[in-house]
Parts: sequence; C-alpha cells; structure tokens
Amino acid sequence: MNETLKVVGLVKEYDSFRAVDHITFAVNQGEIVGLLGPNGAGKTTTINMILGILEPTIGSIEILGKNLKEHRTEIVKQMNFAAVYAQMPGNLTVRQNLYVFGRLYQVRNLTEKIGFVLHDFDLDAFANTKAGLLSSGEMTRLNLAKALINEPSLLLLDEPTASLDPSVANLIRERMKNWVAETQTTVLWTSHNMYEIEAVCDRVLFLSHGKILLTGNPRTLPAEHGKKDLEELFIGVAREPLSFL
Repeated sequence: MNETLKVVGLVKEYDSFRAVDHITFAVNQGEIVGLLGPNGAGKTTTINMILGILEPTIGSIEILGKNLKEHRTEIVKQMNFAAVYAQMPGNLTVRQNLYVFGRLYQVRNLTEKIGFVLHDFDLDAFANTKAGLLSSGEMTRLNLAKALINEPSLLLLDEPTASLDPSVANLIRERMKNWVAETQTTVLWTSHNMYEIEAVCDRVLFLSHGKILLTGNPRTLPAEHGKKDLEELFIGVAREPLSFL
C-alpha cells in the first residue's frame, strides 16, 4: 500500500522536557489510524508537527513521498485538519468562513463545493449565521466542513466529535467512514472516546510520555494484552505505561 504519511525518529523538546520521544510510524492511503493516549501524551504536539506548525527537534516527516520541511508550501494544500481548540473566525458567517478557507486552499468550483459541505454537515440553515453565534456542536460541524473543503489527501482530526451529542456524533462518524471509502483519504484521528475509535479506526497507536507503546487493530489489541476492551487497555497504558514497554 502507498504510504501517505511517514514519520521517522520524531522528537520535540521544550528546554529539558521531551514532549515527543523518537516516534516512528506510517499511515497508508485510505487508512484511518487512531492516535491514543492520556492528556499530555504528545498527541497534539505530534499533529502540530505534521501540520508544520511546530518544527521537530529531531526526525523527519514525509507526506505523499515528500519531505515536509523542504516542500511545506506544496504539501499543506493537500492536507487539512479539524480540532476542538481551532475555532473559526466568529465575525464571519458560516458561508464566509468556508469561502475564505476555500480560497486559501485554492479550491476549484468553490461555490458548488461550499454547497456540498453545507448540506453534508447539516449547516444549510446556518449558512448566513455568524460563526461566533453557533453552539459548540454546530461549530464542530463547521470545522469538519472546512476540513473537507479541499478534498485533502491527508486529514488530521483532533477530538473531532467531542462537542457533539451521541446521535450527531454517530452520523459524523458514518459520514467520515464513507468519505474515506469513496476518496481514499488518509486520516489520523485522536479521541478519548474508545467506542468511536473501535468504530472508525483500522489501526491504533498508543502514546504515553511521548513514546509509542502499542500499535494494532483496536478490535483485537485489548485481548492481546489481557484486557476486556479498548477502554480498559487505555486505562492500563495511562496508569502503568512501563508495563507495556
């Protein structure tokens, strides 16, 4: 399979603190990989390095076969992300936000594409509403609509359904799975919802203290380590990471 994302020996240090500690992994085209771990494990730092927001202390990142450091301008047009902490400009309407980001990503047939994502994420009724007036769930849907506006080859999702009620979250998960099946988009997905990870991910990576401790199929990995389910495995990794080294 083609590797969309390849991370080798990645390290991020802040003075004497090592947030990410020599991690290596790859994500294939059309694969959804869950990046799991307790708060402070290094998940968001890893995503920010892949996005090019943070520069690694050591290590390399390749996206679509090209080094991120050397080809960042070219690569970022083929990526996108959504995160609970990344808010859209509140003084712009939903449609205006999508238009601005669509222009930044140089999206062709932008008006048509905006109409598609508005409908797909149930935002038609809010098209002319300022983003600052949206509920947290509506804002999350706007973030996801923005994340797909350029039909990215690599999509990074950091807690994408955290603000959604269970019914809407389930619909979003199904839409994302269908999107990946249709487009072969590569997805790196963080979540603390283990049901969600089991439902959407082909593979998971468990991080603790900046290191990858475990990797495997989320539906079989718990039994391989004597745990009844993914949540119990997550708790074990969070509380006793050394036992998994």
